[in-house]
Amino acid sequence: MNKNSSNIMALTPNTSNKRETICIFGTGDFGRALGHKMIQSGYPVVFGSRSTQKSSLIPKDAELLSHAEAAQKAAIIIIAIQRQHYNFLTSLAEILHGKVLVDVSNNLKINQYPESNAEYLAQLVPGAKVVKAFNTVSAWALQSGTLDASRQVFVCGDDMEAKQRVMDIVRALGLTPLDQGTLLAAQEIENYPLQLFPMWRFPIVLSLCLATFFFFYCLIRDVIYSYVYDNQDFSFFITISIPNRVCPILALILLALVYLPGVLAAIIQLYRGTKYRRFPDWLDKWMLCRKQLGLVALAFASLHVLYTLVIPIRSFVRWRISSQIISQALNNKTEPLNNTYAWLSDSYLALGILGFFLFVLLGITSLPSVSNNVNWREFRFVQSKLGYLTLILCTAHTLVYGGNRFLSPSSYRWYLPNAYMLSLIVPCIVLVVKFVLILPCLDKPLTRIRQGWERNPQYSEQSNYIINKSAV
Repeated sequence: MNKNSSNIMALTPNTSNKRETICIFGTGDFGRALGHKMIQSGYPVVFGSRSTQKSSLIPKDAELLSHAEAAQKAAIIIIAIQRQHYNFLTSLAEILHGKVLVDVSNNLKINQYPESNAEYLAQLVPGAKVVKAFNTVSAWALQSGTLDASRQVFVCGDDMEAKQRVMDIVRALGLTPLDQGTLLAAQEIENYPLQLFPMWRFPIVLSLCLATFFFFYCLIRDVIYSYVYDNQDFSFFITISIPNRVCPILALILLALVYLPGVLAAIIQLYRGTKYRRFPDWLDKWMLCRKQLGLVALAFASLHVLYTLVIPIRSFVRWRISSQIISQALNNKTEPLNNTYAWLSDSYLALGILGFFLFVLLGITSLPSVSNNVNWREFRFVQSKLGYLTLILCTAHTLVYGGNRFLSPSSYRWYLPNAYMLSLIVPCIVLVVKFVLILPCLDKPLTRIRQGWERNPQYSEQSNYIINKSAV
């Protein structure tokens, strides 16, 4: 009966009014913020510090003692000090024996030391139970009530009971604990706060490179060419006209790059006849950052919409319209409505509006708060079926807008095609290959492969034998 009760308590946070005392070594910003948050959550807190002189910065409901005295009052001790100051803990090894030490430290750079700070702490105090936690939460997040910051707290440790007790504290503070396994994961957890947008690096670098290329490409065709051959100064195109061409081009290319790795993965699986072989590393990394690629593409599409909305108030556009009106008045001739051009113009706008609407829908469903409320089939329908529909609409939007430029000699300035033509290369390749892959002769075997069927089972048995042997 007692055993069952302890198991239940291990799986649920301590909800009784009387909570156990928590000791915090360190009175810095994070230690004080964590102590204040724990006091608010009903935990008695005692601080261990080199100086026992009471400071106004210490929470008034907390007790301030020396390290040795504070450690004797609690079974869980949070080490909120830097690694270089851990050495004094060896003198407290006897007091800390059997206690839970929670390492919350971070380093200044990734892999700064051979072992993680938590593992180093476990070496200094071998009789203690070391748990890594709270290093991904900032002092500001704790002070702001964690309402405007991430609630996730990565936790790892070798002792399951000690780790569970720390996770209960995390829940009591209104945070979400994520069990990352043993203390071997501490190095990865400590590196996590030091990474600057790790999944965004490739999409941002790629978009910046493409933006730079197309900006100078349009600059050469639309500004430099006109100045050299027509002696016309269109340098003001740099502010609105050229960005309004670069943004939709990047949005379309990046959207196509979201679905291109899936097409390549399907081709590789068809070629290999199995799904049990790893994709190349570059394809794996590409597939992992598809969400970020799509959000960057949505950002460029949104900029395109904003740039388009300001077109009627541009000085150049108003001058050109007034010049046409004056020209018609002087010639006493009104240009008749071109129904073909009107159809193309309205179709181009309609396709752009529908494409952008679905683009926004894809972006909304990518948000964790939305994706967590839909099941896998709904999420796949939006991201795959509606995603390809978005790509079709945006590609058609570009084709209708610049399709007539393919056969126009004036579109090839210095033998350079219009930038819109270049933007259609990747989307058209993706759509054509996808259309081929959905043909029954290819779709059926691909579906069977993804369900576990293999063309060459001997290879799978051999690979499984190698994997099992290496594991042993």
